[in-house]
Amino acid sequence: MVEHGEQAAPGAPPPRPATVQQPLGAARGPAYPPAEQLSSLNYCIHSNPTWAQTALLAFQHYIVMLGSVVMIASILVPRMGGDPGDKARVIQTLLFMSGISTLFQALLGSRLPTVMGPSFAYILAVLSIINDFRDEDFSSEHERFLRTMRAIQGSLIISSFVNMLLGFSRAWGEFTKFLTPLIVVPYVCLVGLGLFGRGFPQLATCVELGLPMLVFLVVLQQYLKHLHPTAHPILERFALLVCIALVWAFAAILTAAGAYNNVGDATKRSCRTDRSFLMSSAPWIKIPYPFQWGTPIFRASHVFGMMGAALVTTVESTGTFIAASRFAGATPPPAHVLSRSIGLQGVGQLLDGIFGSIAGTNASVENVGLLALTSVGSRRVVQISTIFMFFFSIFGKFGAFFASIPLPIFAAIYCVLYGLVASVGITFIQFTNPNSMRNIYVMGLSLFLGISIQQYFVANTNGGNGRGPVHTGGGWFDDIFNTIFASAPMVAVIVGTVLDNTLNAHSASAERGIPWWGPFQKKKGDGRNEEFYSYPLRINEWVPRRFI
Repeated sequence: MVEHGEQAAPGAPPPRPATVQQPLGAARGPAYPPAEQLSSLNYCIHSNPTWAQTALLAFQHYIVMLGSVVMIASILVPRMGGDPGDKARVIQTLLFMSGISTLFQALLGSRLPTVMGPSFAYILAVLSIINDFRDEDFSSEHERFLRTMRAIQGSLIISSFVNMLLGFSRAWGEFTKFLTPLIVVPYVCLVGLGLFGRGFPQLATCVELGLPMLVFLVVLQQYLKHLHPTAHPILERFALLVCIALVWAFAAILTAAGAYNNVGDATKRSCRTDRSFLMSSAPWIKIPYPFQWGTPIFRASHVFGMMGAALVTTVESTGTFIAASRFAGATPPPAHVLSRSIGLQGVGQLLDGIFGSIAGTNASVENVGLLALTSVGSRRVVQISTIFMFFFSIFGKFGAFFASIPLPIFAAIYCVLYGLVASVGITFIQFTNPNSMRNIYVMGLSLFLGISIQQYFVANTNGGNGRGPVHTGGGWFDDIFNTIFASAPMVAVIVGTVLDNTLNAHSASAERGIPWWGPFQKKKGDGRNEEFYSYPLRINEWVPRRFI
């Protein structure tokens, strides 16, 4: 070593520079800074594809949401005593009301490209209503169906005020200010993962259709698009339609060839293309109208269960809106936008009850996943999709044709789409300190309890009458809590909000992501809020200032 001021001897090697200790793994690859917007989107919220592509993408959104519509109708209508004709009318009503609610949200509510569809959160409440009428005497099964529908109508009408009160009073927006990116990670993640029962378990009911659909979709959409530059945008955006057509044709061939002639009834319902009887029973033209099933029936015991479901849809829709904002290239929705969105969701549920829908609506998780799959987050595409919802809800025969797609095909699609929504929740961790043990604790417990508690309630719920593990003898009380805790996002929000806002919350403000998240929750906290969430045209001149 050479001392200061002393020259090195002739021929001696030069001294080695001092070694700077690098952080562990720093030299092994690039570190990616946090990104507020996804960089791989082809079209964001206010950019639009060509009109031809817009129409095809809109039709694709209609096909994706149709699966949930048919699933809910298939679960509930037979238990109510309805026949295939009743099921066809229920599907038409669900489509019609989904179109209205989607327009509400796209024009006046969240302003995000989110399709509104019937919610599975209402199934337990509806099963409870069905069970109440099971022991009554009716002259026919159709009369029992009509009476049950009238009771559902009344319950939807009353429970809709839960959403409207939370939204238009701005109470929900004030609550969402307690959310942070740390809470959003398990929250949005479970918006997708919480629906796992509609994925592979449903696919496995007809594996010879569901598995090829899943494999074809992954191969065509992710691998074959790289074979040629021309094929890339086509397969990236429309591979879903191609795969549905191929597997649906394969299912029709198997049905015509007699492959399912000697199988059980459950397999026939899942695999055959002619077991829904929708084509023969659907009317050519039928416009849903108010109180089409008769005068609503109002019972307090029915209303409370629906109120629990309305609260669950408030939570689930909010998580879906946050996911949609990410896939649409927008900022997280501010508190006042979430308030007006939930308020309008309540208005939509009120109309659901008036027009005789079988369930209330919430933001469709699968359609948000489709935004990611196609890399198209255009608001216009979703607005145009309502045209298909209205058309196929009015012209029943045409709608019944697509509604006869076997459900395992939809389940295979959902395996991909729900996974995409779950994964976008994980991306919010970049705005927090992922190395904080406090954050790891909050995220881990919220995520695990969200999955575990939901699984316990679902596994211990009687699918026939909707009775869950909470059975105190008070039916209305049981329905509320069984519905709330059967929702994974609901549990995650409860656990995450309590933990994150009580465990050293003030001193851990920065590592919770509040400096990044906070400005987006205010009307003018970020200049882009106005760009993404302002009303169209000059509607803001007639809307109260608190909703703008």
